[in-house]
Amino acid sequence: MSEQQHEQAEQSVGEFTLATPVSAEPTTPPAYTAPEPDERWELPNGFAHVFRGEGNPVITRPVLMADGFNLGKSDLKWLYTGLDGGAYPLLSELRRRGRDVILLGFDERSASILHNADTVIAAILRTSAEQLGGTPLTVGGFSMGGLVTRYALAKLETQRMDHRTALYFSYDTPHRGAVVPVGLQAFSHFIPVPNPFARQMNSPAARQMLWRHHNPETGDTGIAPERTQFLNALSQVGGWPSIPRKLALANGRGDGTGLAIPPGETALKVERIYPGTTFHTQAQGKDVIVADLKRRFPAAEETVLTSDFPEFDGAPGGTLRSYGILADMLRKFGADIDLRHEHVCFVPSVSAVAIRDLDQQKDLYAAVDDLDPDGSEADDLICSSDTTAHTEVTRELGEWLLERLP
Repeated sequence: MSEQQHEQAEQSVGEFTLATPVSAEPTTPPAYTAPEPDERWELPNGFAHVFRGEGNPVITRPVLMADGFNLGKSDLKWLYTGLDGGAYPLLSELRRRGRDVILLGFDERSASILHNADTVIAAILRTSAEQLGGTPLTVGGFSMGGLVTRYALAKLETQRMDHRTALYFSYDTPHRGAVVPVGLQAFSHFIPVPNPFARQMNSPAARQMLWRHHNPETGDTGIAPERTQFLNALSQVGGWPSIPRKLALANGRGDGTGLAIPPGETALKVERIYPGTTFHTQAQGKDVIVADLKRRFPAAEETVLTSDFPEFDGAPGGTLRSYGILADMLRKFGADIDLRHEHVCFVPSVSAVAIRDLDQQKDLYAAVDDLDPDGSEADDLICSSDTTAHTEVTRELGEWLLERLP
């Protein structure tokens, strides 16, 4: 590879985002084909696809489900595929039982959660206007979609507007924060040209959702101002909707067991492109090195540190192929890859079921199953029996949710 090709490769590796399997466009055509919607709605800041339940000539028993976090516009075809074409056909089961599925998408998934809540509010009001009969609504979302719907319902209650929702659910939603390794966040901005990965990591939604955010301007890692503002806005509407029954589902385990990832180990090492760049698994302590970043064009080196972080990478929780996704892109452009930990925790179990904060090791690794469920802000909760991918629809979680619909 020539010097010019090396430079081009270094500039191109940011052409990706950290996407979940549920909402990401598959790299190969899936065997599953999503059906065409019965209706398409244009909404403020977004849109919806309506799939009526079996035997329903109009919307009768609606279940509204919001898309999660990524960069760019929602693709509801792939969202339907992700929710129905895997191990458990959640949407087909809903429709078979006479439930109308209304998928909510956003014009920009990385926009502010408060901004995208307007889409949910509009969808709730339109559903109520078009529905035949008096069956109450079920409203929820996957990942960030659970935060958007949570805020929207609470805001409607504050405004004394009838949302007619009897059940709210969140599916692996980061109620207490999500985690992207700080070294990866820093690397997105170490790439010497503007790129989608950096835009995703520095987007309003990322700043609001991430437990700690790496600021590309200062190089510091801390609570983003946007997160503080979002939590304040959530508090101003009561934190949660009070009328519906609140369900929380976690893709992580509830027995305190996470991934077998020792702290302070090499997670990913790179040669040829960004030669010598190394990412380390998160360890506790002061001034812990989580990444050594090196590039040739223009030449630069950066050591990324954290202080007072618990051991996030192996924590119980829904996983994301965070290092694996980056490794795929680096490999595509000619890098030699030593990938030792492909998947890491993205939404800790205690965050998904809103029962503990993430600041302390003992809370992050708490066995949810042994805790008093009254400590959760949800009315009912479930953690997965096995560690599963963030927002993956499993039979265990899917059937648990269906059994609790009003």
